[in-house]
Amino acid sequence: MKRRLRALVAAGLLVNGSIVAVALGGSASADTLICEQYGSTVIGNRYVVQNNRWGTSAQQCINVTGTGFEITTQNGSNPTNGAPTAYPSVFFGCHYTNCSPGTNLPIQVSQISSATSSISYRYVSGATYNASYDIWLDPSPKTDGVNQMEIMIWLNRQGSIQPIGSPVGTATLAGRTWEVWRGSNGSNNVISYVAPSPISSLNFSVLDFIADVRNRGAITNSWYLTSIQAGFEPWQGGVGLAVTSFSATVNGGGTTPPTTPPPGGTGCAVTYTANAWSGGFTADVQIRNTGTSPVNGWTLAYTLPAGQQVTNAWNATVNQSGAAVTARNVGYNGTIAPGGTASFGYQGTLSGAYASPSAFTLNGVACSRA
Repeated sequence: MKRRLRALVAAGLLVNGSIVAVALGGSASADTLICEQYGSTVIGNRYVVQNNRWGTSAQQCINVTGTGFEITTQNGSNPTNGAPTAYPSVFFGCHYTNCSPGTNLPIQVSQISSATSSISYRYVSGATYNASYDIWLDPSPKTDGVNQMEIMIWLNRQGSIQPIGSPVGTATLAGRTWEVWRGSNGSNNVISYVAPSPISSLNFSVLDFIADVRNRGAITNSWYLTSIQAGFEPWQGGVGLAVTSFSATVNGGGTTPPTTPPPGGTGCAVTYTANAWSGGFTADVQIRNTGTSPVNGWTLAYTLPAGQQVTNAWNATVNQSGAAVTARNVGYNGTIAPGGTASFGYQGTLSGAYASPSAFTLNGVACSRA
């Protein structure tokens, strides 16, 4: 799991040698060495650099400069079929209650008029890692814990590693064609954009990637952008990897990003079959694609009647916020051919009389009841 169970630590020094452990809220006016597991410091009075060694107990150190950081020690090594050792990174916004100075994040997507960023990397050979740019979003203006949506931009992939989930197609963004992967790590949904060859620097619109994820039905304009982060996920090695510069600017203004029709046609029908008893119920949901194009990645949205709460689900990632429910495909059932179906189900608790939902939308398109 990526960047989870963050520990908030007090500032201090490691007496072991001369290694400095800079904790949350520090400020780097000159080169600063961070070896503490979740240590962080501020650069440019605007961004936070964090060591964030969450996937190994082995030591990792980063040297923070005025514009970025470099990995100077990386003793961890994880199998390539599992999680990386860490995510040393620089970020704008909020990460587990640690917010960059003066940030205007979280901000609702509908209120963003522009969001731009630039990043420059220095790469090394002989290591297994990705250069990852992360965009985090959540239905609420969350400044702590796990966000529900992670957008990953893989600017470089070295070794036998791959994004979470499975490929679902391609997208042309920032003047390049990316391979798109979609899945869930069990804590949040992930859509990844993988560059076919290494990119050492990029100046781009963050809003373009957010819009593509929205048009895939994974978020809506009511969601919140909470942070923008850039760094590395090392599996094996990585000493010398560096972010040499980073910038991010998010402007408000109340301009709703332009919308495009959701991919995969415009027709759908939902069959909702429930079995209720005193205190609980189960529901089986079937989605039929009545359009003329395949659905590649789907999100079904609807409102549960009062007194119903989802407790567990199968064949979909189901999230509930108040009465609002979103059910998203898992890796193996994201494509629905014209005339085809996808099904999922869940169990819930019930207070009072049972009633079924009355209206459904698939990737933003209203569905008929079957």
